[in-house]
Amino acid sequence: MTTFADHAIAYYNSLVAPTTLPPGVGVMNPYETPTVRQIVDAFYTRFYSDTNPRVFVLGINPGRFGAGVTGISFTTPQNLRRYCGIENDLRDTPELSSRFIYQTIEALGGAQEFYGRFFLTSLFPLALTKEGRNGGPKNYNFYDDRLTTQTLWPAITETVRTQLTFGADRRVAVCLGRKNETYLKRLNDQQGFFGRIVTLDHPRYILQYKSKDVPLYLERYIQTLHDCLEQV
Repeated sequence: MTTFADHAIAYYNSLVAPTTLPPGVGVMNPYETPTVRQIVDAFYTRFYSDTNPRVFVLGINPGRFGAGVTGISFTTPQNLRRYCGIENDLRDTPELSSRFIYQTIEALGGAQEFYGRFFLTSLFPLALTKEGRNGGPKNYNFYDDRLTTQTLWPAITETVRTQLTFGADRRVAVCLGRKNETYLKRLNDQQGFFGRIVTLDHPRYILQYKSKDVPLYLERYIQTLHDCLEQV
């Protein structure tokens, strides 16, 4: 019996960074490192060693301080230890999205309960970067310029298509980010991956621009995810 974990581990450990990105756009592939490969194996073995279908929750592409470091979507090294029980020696990182996501996970019963029903992932699986004003790298989204979107669109299509084979409940998917919705719906119109898509504001947007309203957004997340489970 091939489990969700078997599929996911094999997929992530085989990822290769694209070599045809537009000038100035960089990519991070943490799955090349033994430490991250061990984390991926431990995480998916712990939470996905079954054949149960999950509701997909799809972000844009990883941030350089979350999955760009740990290989686990929306998960910093410290949250991997604190909430998932997976020890690691990676340096703690500041990632707003991870903070909000794990508030949601805890409110829904904790990591074991959450990951037993949901799969957190992204339309493109690797972190993208671009040089910032101070000369250092900054997070970059696949839709931040048209050429990057066009270049990565075949890889985005293949990312979602392949991940569906892990074990997806295709009746509904959750999209994180209002702009991301435009691209996920376009992809879905082209490929028919999901029966329906519901959208939530992106965690980074919430904590960066709506921090006073976090309890309201958290309640919205919890209700939306509960509704998705009832409908599948």
